[in-house]
Amino acid sequence: MAYQHTIGRRVYKFGDLKTLLAKASPYRSGDVLAGLSAESYEERVAAQMALADLPLKRFLEEAIIPYESDEITRLIIDNHNIIAFNLIDTLTVGEFRDWLLSDDTTAGVLQNVSTGITPEMAAAVSKLMRNQDLVAVSNKIEVVTRFRDTIGLKGRFSTRLQPNHPTDDPRGIAASMIDGLLLGSGDAVIGINPATDSLAEVGNLLIMMDALRQQFDIPTQTCVLSHITTTVELIRNGIPVDLCFQSIGGTEKSNASFGINLALLDEAYDATLSLKRGSIGQNVMYFETGQGSELSANANHGVDQQTCEARCYAVARKYQPLLVNTVAGFIGPEYLYDGKQITRAALEDHFCGKLLGLPMGADICYTNHAEADQDDMDNLLVLLGVAGCNFIMGIPGSDDIMLNYQSTSFHDAIYLRKVLGLRPAPEFEQWLSRQGITDEKGNLNSRRNAELLNKMKSLWTK
Repeated sequence: MAYQHTIGRRVYKFGDLKTLLAKASPYRSGDVLAGLSAESYEERVAAQMALADLPLKRFLEEAIIPYESDEITRLIIDNHNIIAFNLIDTLTVGEFRDWLLSDDTTAGVLQNVSTGITPEMAAAVSKLMRNQDLVAVSNKIEVVTRFRDTIGLKGRFSTRLQPNHPTDDPRGIAASMIDGLLLGSGDAVIGINPATDSLAEVGNLLIMMDALRQQFDIPTQTCVLSHITTTVELIRNGIPVDLCFQSIGGTEKSNASFGINLALLDEAYDATLSLKRGSIGQNVMYFETGQGSELSANANHGVDQQTCEARCYAVARKYQPLLVNTVAGFIGPEYLYDGKQITRAALEDHFCGKLLGLPMGADICYTNHAEADQDDMDNLLVLLGVAGCNFIMGIPGSDDIMLNYQSTSFHDAIYLRKVLGLRPAPEFEQWLSRQGITDEKGNLNSRRNAELLNKMKSLWTK
């Protein structure tokens, strides 16, 4: 079915729904690279106007990637909750935007409707929204998950302590872990990107992290972000696995490039869940996504990168994850050219994920060859904090020496908590207080931290 909108005397025509979505997307380098972007600002506005008039029901009638050839499309259609959709089934995309921004559309209403919203609907409405709209709606939504602590509560803000090392040296990793813990980081997860996917190396890192967690009775969870097949094998070998991690894409073909499919994710989810290692909940999956991964794998099917990204969230929500984060800016300027595009993409991803019921975090990051700098990341940090982002990364000095990109530091999280009045996960906050890492006001206790540092030194000198 073709779509069109007239501006002045010119009629802009869009051959199908995926073309309309692509042309309506805010400008970004990845869509230009793919040949999908609007050719002018006027064409983009025409597409957005046509999209605004489109009934939401249309997304249930026209699949942007055929049902027969893509298991993610099948997942989206087969799991759509038509009863939840009844609340919004008379709306156009433009009316949906207004409905989301209405004061009458509360957090409870958004929670009830989330399973009736398809990823394509979420992507479509985001294309009509200003940055402040994305922030305002996201701020309404609370998505809470639990394993050993409670993540996502209103007024709370968590961090993933990311102690990466270029050679997986346990002493270097332990030093970064201790640094982060003494600065109040790590309540979302202590998560390592391994330099290799060796069973032995990954297993040793998991054992080391679990020993530290148990020694100091830390109410958090640990994870080595190895490939899902490695994690499943480690579970079979009796290694202490808290969370199962995997990068995911929004098409069957892009997931194949990661070496996964839904059947494999089902197997890994069941295996990790069977361990029952969570003390207050059993949300056991951790997923990462990022705009551009489908295009980089030649697996986007002519769909714009932001809509592909939203489709990732259909995969994620099938497994009730503890954590999901977008890594906007990590792939490089070929997909998100500068700080403006990275900021917009991260706000879109966070909005779409939360709208679909996911516990969204963000790796606020950029590569050194992008037209971005730490000021851009500072701006995005505050925007996501106001939007109610569940967690960010905590990396020594903001500089990941293994993955070679720039992210956020332990001190960035301290800053955001102070200026926005946010606090760590409640169980982790109590642990920080018991250990004397923070005082009665929640401020860092530098004298006590020096004592704890000496106590913990034995871990990284082994």
